[in-house]
Amino acid sequence: MSHIILVSGGVKSGKSEFAEYLASKENNVTYIALSESRPNDNLWKEKIRVHQLRRPKSWRLIETENLIPIIKVDMGVLLIDSLGGFIVNSLKKKDEDWQNCLNNLLYYLASYKSKIIIVGEQTGWGLVSEYKIGNIYTDRLGICLKEITKISTENWITINGKAIKLDNMFFEIP
Repeated sequence: MSHIILVSGGVKSGKSEFAEYLASKENNVTYIALSESRPNDNLWKEKIRVHQLRRPKSWRLIETENLIPIIKVDMGVLLIDSLGGFIVNSLKKKDEDWQNCLNNLLYYLASYKSKIIIVGEQTGWGLVSEYKIGNIYTDRLGICLKEITKISTENWITINGKAIKLDNMFFEIP
């Protein structure tokens, strides 16, 4: 069974920085950037540039929209940033196909031999989207985070640049 660390948090909460800090203590790190290409989005390109500047040059980089094939083979320590990209890739799937996709993700995460550090966005703490696709995204991301938490060995949440370890201060919801 793998050692899974889940780091979640809101926008600009420090989740990626904290996950990078945890990964910096490891050797043989592969950074998996889950994102679609946005060549015409200058704000997105700047965000990517800032992330790139923080990462050590020794880390391998895989940019993909399809996570599952990558985690089928152990490549050493993985830092997956972030689950939102995985969810975006699933938005057009029907519920049954989405559930199968999630089950496959959970299976391969749990089967992975090396450490995995996963970054996940926290959404749904505020307004409900007026768009169906926004609500599907929020629901699927929440479900995904909850299911990964069940198989994680460490669970962290970042808020306002602070990281809080959740594992010793929670009550499991029945």
